[in-house]
Amino acid sequence: MNKSEIKQLAWVGDEWLSGPIRGVVMSFLGLGYAAMKEEPSTEELGWARAGGLVVVPYYGPWCWMNRNARAFVDSLVDAVYKEYHLSDDVPLISTGGSMGGLSSLLFARYSRRPVAACLALCPVCDLKASFNERPDVPRTILYAFRGYEESLDALFTEHSPLEQAPNMPAIPYLIVHGSEDKAVAKSIHSDPMVAALRRRGLNVEYIEVPGMGHGGPIPVEAIKRQVDFVTAFLK
Repeated sequence: MNKSEIKQLAWVGDEWLSGPIRGVVMSFLGLGYAAMKEEPSTEELGWARAGGLVVVPYYGPWCWMNRNARAFVDSLVDAVYKEYHLSDDVPLISTGGSMGGLSSLLFARYSRRPVAACLALCPVCDLKASFNERPDVPRTILYAFRGYEESLDALFTEHSPLEQAPNMPAIPYLIVHGSEDKAVAKSIHSDPMVAALRRRGLNVEYIEVPGMGHGGPIPVEAIKRQVDFVTAFLK
């Protein structure tokens, strides 16, 4: 896969880089996002200016980081490291929000290449609970796992960060969630996920944002902390 082919499968923020590549930042999209990305978010721009090569994989708007999506992202990451001539010492960082937050956590769990740190904004952590949380979610989950031989309960276990908490790597985590999130309830998802990771003694920073809904509006301080969390691994 050359650079042109990579950019058919992902948005790559190489033109916003300042200086050499100091890390690869995977930025996973939320449920239903199917547009072609044209420019970086505020956080992604901050990471690029610190040397982060931001890669936004077009992994499917309803994928729920299923096995196909994980294999696709693994191949994409390998191609990025090869085509941009990056050594294995260049850190790989996982980020995302909502379904992308689930993807960020599951990528850290299952990635073929070790992940250095993980940032998740309002992540879905309990997929079984999410199935009944909103009327638009069940059809997307059922489509994502169509053709799988396992029971739905077994697939929930494989694809729920909360169920995978005992197997999550010992890396730094930043989880951000708003108290007024009606789409992905903080009490059902991030609260128990953070508690499960901390019971293992893992390094978890948890920003609980009073009054914030699903994914925003994000206070300036929380945006800055997300930028700083990732750029700390780009030095």
